[in-house]
Amino acid sequence: MTVCRGVRGATTVDTDDRDEILKATTQLLALMIRRNDIQTSDVASAIFTVTKDLQSEFPALAARQLGWLEVPLLCSYEVSVERSLPRCIRILLHWNTDRSQSEIHHVYIRDAVKLRPDLNVVPSVDFEELEQWIQEHLRDDC
Repeated sequence: MTVCRGVRGATTVDTDDRDEILKATTQLLALMIRRNDIQTSDVASAIFTVTKDLQSEFPALAARQLGWLEVPLLCSYEVSVERSLPRCIRILLHWNTDRSQSEIHHVYIRDAVKLRPDLNVVPSVDFEELEQWIQEHLRDDC
């Protein structure tokens, strides 16, 4: 039976820089897609949040650049809480799938592993291979 499940992910950047935000978001989204074998046509919507110290770009642009032209996307600020993780980008995908909740792989990378130590067991990432996959999926018109 197909149901809508949430897939969470988070990453961080070192500085509030447009290219860095897009690269980090693209890497995170690519890992979420690959770890869960997500097809774009099964994504109902996605919410991207950033901490208030990130203002250089909409992280959802990374999804558009990967071809998510028909997926409803929303960007917002994360709630500012004292001691919260700075320069953090979060993604919540709403995914139509037949997988159970326990079969979903959430992805926390870089300093964002601190957010969910219980979920940050991600196989080692070959970032060079990941970048090749991203380049194969990037659109030139976004």
